[in-house]
Amino acid sequence: MSSNSHHTARQTVSHPARADFPAPGSAFPLGATATKGGTQFAVHSPDAEGVEICLVDDDGSERRVELRSRTFGIWHGFVPGVEPGERYGIRAHGPWDPSNGRRFNAHKILLDPAARQITGRLGTATALLPYDDEPFGQASKVDSLGHMPLSVVTSAPTGRLLHRPAVPWDRTVLYELHVGAYTARHPGVPISHRGTYLGLTAPAVLEHLTRLGVTTVELLPVQAMLTESDVRARGMRNHWGYSTGAYFAPDPRFASVPGNEISEFKVMVDALHSVGIEIVLDVVYNHTCESSVAGPSISWRGLDAPGYYLLDGRGYDVDLTGCGNTLDSASPAVVRMVCDSLRYWAEEMGVDGFRFDLASTLGRPGGWRFDSRAPLLTAITTDPVLSSRKLIAEPWDATGAGYEVGGFGSMWSEWNDRYRDTVRRFWSGQSGVRELASRLAGSEDIYGGGVRKPWASVNFVTAHDGFTVHDLVSYSHKHNEANGEENRDGTDNNLSSNHGVEGPTTDPSILSARARHARALLATLTLSTGTPMLLGGDELGHTQFGNNNAYCVPTDAAAADSWAIEWSDIDTDLVAFVTRLLRIRRSAPSLRQQEFFIGRDTLTGRPDLVWFDAFGHEMSTESWNDDSVRTMQAWVDGGDVRSYFPDGVPVDDASSLLIVHSGGPTEVSLACPSWAATRFVPVFDSSSADGVPADSSPIEAGSSIALSGATVLVLRSDGK
Repeated sequence: MSSNSHHTARQTVSHPARADFPAPGSAFPLGATATKGGTQFAVHSPDAEGVEICLVDDDGSERRVELRSRTFGIWHGFVPGVEPGERYGIRAHGPWDPSNGRRFNAHKILLDPAARQITGRLGTATALLPYDDEPFGQASKVDSLGHMPLSVVTSAPTGRLLHRPAVPWDRTVLYELHVGAYTARHPGVPISHRGTYLGLTAPAVLEHLTRLGVTTVELLPVQAMLTESDVRARGMRNHWGYSTGAYFAPDPRFASVPGNEISEFKVMVDALHSVGIEIVLDVVYNHTCESSVAGPSISWRGLDAPGYYLLDGRGYDVDLTGCGNTLDSASPAVVRMVCDSLRYWAEEMGVDGFRFDLASTLGRPGGWRFDSRAPLLTAITTDPVLSSRKLIAEPWDATGAGYEVGGFGSMWSEWNDRYRDTVRRFWSGQSGVRELASRLAGSEDIYGGGVRKPWASVNFVTAHDGFTVHDLVSYSHKHNEANGEENRDGTDNNLSSNHGVEGPTTDPSILSARARHARALLATLTLSTGTPMLLGGDELGHTQFGNNNAYCVPTDAAAADSWAIEWSDIDTDLVAFVTRLLRIRRSAPSLRQQEFFIGRDTLTGRPDLVWFDAFGHEMSTESWNDDSVRTMQAWVDGGDVRSYFPDGVPVDDASSLLIVHSGGPTEVSLACPSWAATRFVPVFDSSSADGVPADSSPIEAGSSIALSGATVLVLRSDGK
């Protein structure tokens, strides 16, 4: 028999307390379902010739029970006496035929793809490999038991009814954070809860988020992750979590008490909901922790590699993600797994939405051209549960063909990297005002022309991937040496400025320029039409010391030493600054409209939006196309904001005048069209440390005002 087609012999071990051949049970739901008297197991593995559930005792001894029934390609059976808390793995028997994608190897104990909880850590890397010397050679005979985490049988879902905040999109303020890093050094959080799910329930944390004006926290991945082999080989662990090992299980890293991650996650959700804050999960359904065919056999690869992964004609993984493998979004197995997982997190765990990492891969059936109506995207948006949740796409993947900003359907919002780059470029003095105007007004050029709303644009200037705001104005180059990749990782396209010194300095003029730059960035983000997303910690002055790819930390690093926010050294002025910005945004519906500005006449008879130059004249074609222009004024009419109170009554608002200037000291004449307000009241000034204008006295339209440097101003009309 050739090495590419041999079958692994079964070694079923019976146990007096359990039947070797369980009753059939049902093919659905997948995973382990505890019921009265035992547990029903169901495992998708259509090409397997046999599947065993391996029950592992505390001493590490294994008891195998063979599932004898197969329906729809799912092996299933009811095992009496198995209760919640018992650990198990899966062994799948079948052909070792790697050139055709079949990598069955019963020497490898596998995680259940539908496990609600996992326990344990990865052991020796070579023990996890399903092959001996190379991926297409002989199958390995090394047993991976003892080197693999195990699945855990959990109690049946509670089916609890939850009251969700259901924040409307036009009022949404996203706040991206890492569960561990956010509270690991927070003095107001009990020591035992720091860096955990329960850390986010501390009154001091909830008070900060609500006072700031956050409506929705976006958590970096909290589905159980397992660090990639190459990262482990450098003595590091994955910090961000974009290396999923179990799509249904909360990550045990963030449990204050090992094994309590499910209940603690629910407590976190309830605490955030109690103060009106939603939870959005960053989910990674584009690839798994198994890497390429040269990687380990953890779960999916050993059960149904051709059904879960995109493979080429030689059995290699197609890599659209830059992570070694790509889930096949057109496969029924993947569509079912993803939708089952999303519904579990939405219904049982209580989350309010999802941000989909490298979401373009979910719309590229077979790895080909993107289609917004692809099977998986359609399944998500037509699901009665998921369609009511916030759906956010990261609209690109690791290939040029996967860049799809603006390409998703009407139910999706998208991370808008064109917004990020335009705003960074303008405030670092590298561009004029032409594209900035489009980004400030909601990116109608990207999201208009159909049924989408301005809030489809998730505006951001920083995110977990890249510099923090502090570092964006303090470093001209990345400094990623701590990652162990000789500073080769991370982007070189930062559009940043160090203002004369790379990194820390005590020079007061440089510190002042940096602070002013940072405030301008945050003000632009918060006051733009669309959905703002803040990076957690930016309002505190958090630094990563120039690292723009802080995805890993040493293997045994404590949470407090894992890119944790230093709460004992926060910028209180900046906190007050952002708080004021978000208060202005809430109180000014004209700045967060639900319809694009199209130059329409409002109910007042005035245009909805008009742009002016520094002299108070409407912008000319020459000014729009002059990249040396650094000043722009935007008149936003408040008479027709297309926003409504819950009882359906239209919202009325004062008109606003926004001024942005990225150059040095200058004079600006306030816009004074014949139909505009005659007086303006300053309500915000980014040149001030806390955003409070030095003088809030009304100013006559047409007046000349002095700007001392880079500035964002907001003035509200007095009487019109």
